[in-house]
Amino acid sequence: MRTHCYTVEAGDDGLLLGDYLRLRHQYSRRLIIQLKKGGITVNGQHRRMVDPVAAGDVIQIRLGETETINLLPNPDLQVPIVYEDADIIAFDKPAGMAVHPCTKYYNDSVGNYFAALFEKEGLAFRPLYRLDRDTTGLCLSAKNTLAASLLMGKLEKEYLAIVEGQLPQDEGTVDAPLIRVPGSIITRQVDPDGQRAVTHYRVLQRTATHTLLSLRLETGRTHQIRVHMAWLGYPLAGDTLYGGQDTLIRRQALHCHRLWLPASPERSELVLTAPIPHDMAALLPQEGKNHVF
Repeated sequence: MRTHCYTVEAGDDGLLLGDYLRLRHQYSRRLIIQLKKGGITVNGQHRRMVDPVAAGDVIQIRLGETETINLLPNPDLQVPIVYEDADIIAFDKPAGMAVHPCTKYYNDSVGNYFAALFEKEGLAFRPLYRLDRDTTGLCLSAKNTLAASLLMGKLEKEYLAIVEGQLPQDEGTVDAPLIRVPGSIITRQVDPDGQRAVTHYRVLQRTATHTLLSLRLETGRTHQIRVHMAWLGYPLAGDTLYGGQDTLIRRQALHCHRLWLPASPERSELVLTAPIPHDMAALLPQEGKNHVF
């Protein structure tokens, strides 16, 4: 169970409790509605969200009283932990591992390893974004509803990708809408009737046959980087679904490398990194393997 305490400052005297939580601590409306059912006190007493707070009031919020393990724990998995505190945990997800279990991969996902780590605490698995099964890198999960609410939609990610060919522009933006390919469950394509998708890229290194890119996303569409790069004519190495070749790497060369997290009441602004994996580094010249990615 996670407990958060706040002391109301003079400038917030008279604010309604719900407005105080929303304006000063970025609580979502959904979480405020959930707290109406219990888990919040002011000076040790129950208060309604429409009641005003006063300077010096101590607000205490308890989260997680009813959480239970919702996945099959698997402690035998190997998933490096990049960072952990009372509210979040970040993994360096390997290739070939799903974030959340599915019918085919029901016991070998990041979620199954999370369940094993926190089996005694009974924490629910709350990944804040998804990575494709064969995309590596930073995978962040919140340990409680408040942490998830404060971070959802506020994370910034940098991806590393290796595309086939020499991309001529040093940097650029792809603004091309994506839609699911008719008759396919997973494959996407650029289509004017699709949802807007925006990808910013910057060249880090060129070789005779490949280009290493840094990419940031304004939108988070399924397969966005993979489809956008293929649409430009430079598919990701190993990405056979979108025209890449798998002779040098057996999966799409895509890695979630860096993650920016905003400050919270308990934590300063945080930047996490996961080094480029060996199979991607092998596509670069020997001297490139010593770069700090």
